[in-house]
Amino acid sequence: MNFPILSSILIVPTLGVLLILLCKPEQKTAIRVISLISTGITLLLSIGLMILYDRQTGGYQFTEFKPWVPQWGINYILAVDGLSIPLVFLNAIAIFTGVLASWHIEDRTKEFYALLIFLATGVFGVFMTQDLFFFAIFYEVAVLPMYLLIAIWGSGKNREYAAFKLTLMLFFGSAFVMGGILYLYKAAGLNTFNLMELKRLAQYPKEIQKILFLLFFIGFGSIVPSFPMHTWSPEGHACAPTAVSMLHAGVLMKLGGYGLLRIAIPLLPSGLHDWALLMMGLSMCNIVYGAFTAIAQDDMKFMVGFSSVSHMGMVLFGISTMTLTGINGAAFQMFAHGLVTALYFSSIGVMYNKTHTRMISELGGIANVMPRAAFFFAIAGMAGLGLPGFAPFVAELMVFIAGVSKYPMYGIIAVISVVVTAFYIIRCIQKTYFGNTNPKWKDLRDATNFEVVPLVILVIALFVFGMYPRLVLDLMQMETKNIIAKLALM
Repeated sequence: MNFPILSSILIVPTLGVLLILLCKPEQKTAIRVISLISTGITLLLSIGLMILYDRQTGGYQFTEFKPWVPQWGINYILAVDGLSIPLVFLNAIAIFTGVLASWHIEDRTKEFYALLIFLATGVFGVFMTQDLFFFAIFYEVAVLPMYLLIAIWGSGKNREYAAFKLTLMLFFGSAFVMGGILYLYKAAGLNTFNLMELKRLAQYPKEIQKILFLLFFIGFGSIVPSFPMHTWSPEGHACAPTAVSMLHAGVLMKLGGYGLLRIAIPLLPSGLHDWALLMMGLSMCNIVYGAFTAIAQDDMKFMVGFSSVSHMGMVLFGISTMTLTGINGAAFQMFAHGLVTALYFSSIGVMYNKTHTRMISELGGIANVMPRAAFFFAIAGMAGLGLPGFAPFVAELMVFIAGVSKYPMYGIIAVISVVVTAFYIIRCIQKTYFGNTNPKWKDLRDATNFEVVPLVILVIALFVFGMYPRLVLDLMQMETKNIIAKLALM
């Protein structure tokens, strides 16, 4: 295939950003339309990737290679495999629905959409590049806009503090990632940042693998976020505008798990053996602490934020089992959790735009006046607690099976956490949407047809991939088998 589909996925949103910057600030409709068209084209291209990818052949496909600084082994290399294609699609659907969910933004619309799409472009680069130098650049591009997006367009008195804390923690993690990448480059002695070449040719002594894996675990763990580096995440969720929360929880948190599966484990399998028990212990802290802390939250966004900490713990839990089922479950959990959190935050955003509050104690009976909004939040809640038929059920089931088989005690604790998840989600739905309607909300208008569109798209995706998980699992299977093969050699 000669068409540069991967470069197009990067170029189209970049052109969208440039066109937005050329618009006058008062041309808000034009800015929104440009954003919608550019992200819509990107979504169609990502769907094309899933359809055109040869599942029988597997491996890296749609490869694009251009020398950049060859004397240092830095090249523009794009390629995708079964592990990255679902995440490219996830980012595309998150930014497209995020643009729709942000249609009401009136304050500095031009800058908001430019930064939002710029952020998503960086994430696309992380998932598609196969050059570690460009990986680090795209990683920074994906993180940098978050500060401005939260500090300027966020809500709450602490939004500037939350933006500063989030940015500081993510740059803290990226420093370890950059250090690890430079160490990989130097220790390999091959004068290349080409990840495919490093996987094929590089040989790292076990002691070096142990040190390097720890660097990557700290770096990528800070964005997962792994306990105890998780504290930035719920505050970032709570203060961010709707679309930023959707991208933050839906996609940015997946960069950590993806980095471990794409770089750290294939290149440093012995390091995972050395640190697997630590990862297992921290993942249990994520799962248990996140679930119980979510119970205590009155702010719906904080509740979902701590829920995300808990559910991302499942990703680390699955990886630490070092089994095919566990790693498949971890990879699928990243994809499924991204969809469900995007639906969570977009449905909360619809209600917040009308009530200007997310406090459970201040709401009540909202379903009587906003039945559409209540319906979609309830769907998100049922998917989030693992109801069969939705994508998260399949992902968590695989992680539980692997966990109970490998570490029975930890696996049982992880399974019990589902009960806690069901408690805080059902409690939130009952207190917020059902019961007697608070008189101050009796004149609320329900979600409009336009506001419902992104919610419908996300529900369809959750249902389709829940009923037909092989659409994603068959893509991932060959890559996860390669990971397990490398782990088995240690």
